[in-house]
Amino acid sequence: MMTDPIADLLTRIRNAMRAGKDTLEVPASRVKESLVKVLISEGYLQDVKKVKPKEGAGELLKIQLRFDKQKRPVITGLRRISRPGRRIYVGIDEIAPIRKGLGVNVLSTPKGILVDREAKKAKVGGELICSVW
Repeated sequence: MMTDPIADLLTRIRNAMRAGKDTLEVPASRVKESLVKVLISEGYLQDVKKVKPKEGAGELLKIQLRFDKQKRPVITGLRRISRPGRRIYVGIDEIAPIRKGLGVNVLSTPKGILVDREAKKAKVGGELICSVW
C-alpha cells in the first residue's frame, strides 16, 4: 500500500531523468494522468499513454521524458509541497512565483489540476501539489 502516490510519481520522474531514461511506467490513476498532462502542456514532458501491463491487474501510464539537444533533462528540479501529513492550501494572492517565473507551481483546484498562472487567471486557489523548474 502506497501512502503518497503523487510523491512516488514525482520521484520516479526525477530518478528516470537523472538516469537518462527515455520513458518510464507508473501505475495509472486519474490524478496522476492529469498531473502528467499539465506537465506536458507546460513543455516539461513529451507524451503519455495508458497501456495494459503484460501481467497483473490495472493500467500503467507510459511517460515519455523530454531532453534538450545536449541530452540534458528539461526538468532540473521537482519538489512535492503538499503531503498527506501536511496539506498546503493557497489563495490567489498567496501563489508565489518559482525561480522568478522560470518554474511553475501545480495546484489542485475546483477547476481541475492547473499551473499557477492558469489558476490566477481563473481566480481560484487550491492545494499546492508540487513545484517544477
